[in-house]
Amino acid sequence: MVDARGVRKYFGSHEVLRGVDFAVADGGVACLIGPSGSGKSTLLRCINHLEPIDAGAIVVNGALIGHAVRGSHIVELPERQIARNRIGLGMVFQRFNLFAHLTAADNVMCAPMTVRGMSRADARRQALELLDRVGLAARADHYPAQLSGGQQQRVAIARALAMDPNLILFDEPTSALDPELVGEVLAVMRDLARSGMTMVIVTHEIAFAREIATSVSFMDDGLIVEQGSAADVLDNPCNPRTRAFLKAVL
Repeated sequence: MVDARGVRKYFGSHEVLRGVDFAVADGGVACLIGPSGSGKSTLLRCINHLEPIDAGAIVVNGALIGHAVRGSHIVELPERQIARNRIGLGMVFQRFNLFAHLTAADNVMCAPMTVRGMSRADARRQALELLDRVGLAARADHYPAQLSGGQQQRVAIARALAMDPNLILFDEPTSALDPELVGEVLAVMRDLARSGMTMVIVTHEIAFAREIATSVSFMDDGLIVEQGSAADVLDNPCNPRTRAFLKAVL
């Protein structure tokens, strides 16, 4: 589903990603762990071309993201085409990013109506089904200010599902939540994993990664320095930097 090769990304003169190779199988759950500033969120944003890469290539579901091959050259696509490529990629942000003036249902309905031309009635029906899936059917007509942080994040997950994505990217989805609200979001993500949804998750929830991940990648200073199964990376890490990180966070 995801195949990133030699990905480099600069912000000014600072190289944030330094030749990253990263792959996720269809139906896999890949967790990215590592210290703050290691490049995890930047890699996630490069996968859906919210951040254009400076070198390398990223293929999602068989297609280059943000670029196309023209003869012997790789060229960046126009923004309209990039937006079409993103239709199959869901994104759940750290800070929810819900529209404050729309209800939970309307937040979920917005993209299918705007991008896919779905009728309001069909979009409403789908939104209620998805909100029920994340345990929020009774809150469909509440505004974000009337919802807890965990409820808002579950609405954001329903919104991502509304476009029937092949892949969902999660950027530290629980880091902005109070500890008692984390579990309700992780429960929804467990359900998605059981359903076969392909996911890439930037997380500091090590126990959750151990439980759910089909692969774990440890990033440090713009590189993936260790990757493998959850058991290998989290329970028997080979790299000294991985061992030091896990000792500190656990």
